[in-house]
Amino acid sequence: MGRIGRRSFFQKGAVALAATGSAGLSPGDVPGAATGSAPPFKLGLVTYELAKDWDIETIIKNCEATAFEGVELRTTHAHGVEPAISKDRRTEVRKRFEDSRVRLVSLGSTCSYQSADPGEVEKNIEETRVFCELARDVGCLGVKVRPNGFPKGVEHGKTLEQIGKALKRCGDIARDAGVEIWVEVHGEGSEDPPNIHRIMEVADHPKIGICWNSNDTDVEDGSVAKSFDLLKKWLRSCHINELWRAPSPSGRMAGQPLEKATPGFPSYAQPYPYRELFQLFRSVNYSRYTFCEIPSSPEPVRLMRYYRALWQWLAA
Repeated sequence: MGRIGRRSFFQKGAVALAATGSAGLSPGDVPGAATGSAPPFKLGLVTYELAKDWDIETIIKNCEATAFEGVELRTTHAHGVEPAISKDRRTEVRKRFEDSRVRLVSLGSTCSYQSADPGEVEKNIEETRVFCELARDVGCLGVKVRPNGFPKGVEHGKTLEQIGKALKRCGDIARDAGVEIWVEVHGEGSEDPPNIHRIMEVADHPKIGICWNSNDTDVEDGSVAKSFDLLKKWLRSCHINELWRAPSPSGRMAGQPLEKATPGFPSYAQPYPYRELFQLFRSVNYSRYTFCEIPSSPEPVRLMRYYRALWQWLAA
């Protein structure tokens, strides 16, 4: 979120058709099948925003049809899996996923702890508690939370310390519920990897990890290696977005021809080195999920099939 084009990529049907068909790739760029070994990590889906209007049945149906193996349910979406649901409904949701080929992996909350108002921080810690209890009841592995920038007039170091201390308390909550907390690398300024590193140092809790978020701020001189090295010890989850931003073997971004051909199509600050990122995941034996987080499309299943093929190619 917050990256150029994150919410507008598929607003027009013509753009969706072009992207889900070839996205400007030549046959040499995307082979019919991945040529390397299968990755140890899996492909999942964040309901933000592609699936924001889908109920549980539609999420499972579309993920099964496209071989997406897991899902993160973002709060406020049409799936309706929220802390207010009854015990019986929690049991129903858990059973529906357990009877499917799709794992309910995590809940995407918007809990954050950077506010200059102590009461607001306490409110968010309590909200984290109810999400952890919900995650336990529906069979999730984790709950995603996030820093969301810095309050005005407060020294950044003080805010990072405050977030870390709040997360340490949330770690105890997660431990008691039998789940984990995943801190999304998120927010203007707070998403910078050195700042997330500081937060995690202060939190220092075995139940607190990070959710890599594939931000432009991860990239330095075309590489994410430096940022990854800062955060890899805490890696527990990952959001990935427009994989066609990855440089192809020809040295161009996979989406470049589409950008040039489509009036009003957003330009990105830089390509994102997904092939390198996936190799770094392999280097630390990351075997969890890479959750696709992309805008909605008029042809979601077609897009998801295309996305999986591109993911397999980049992750091979």
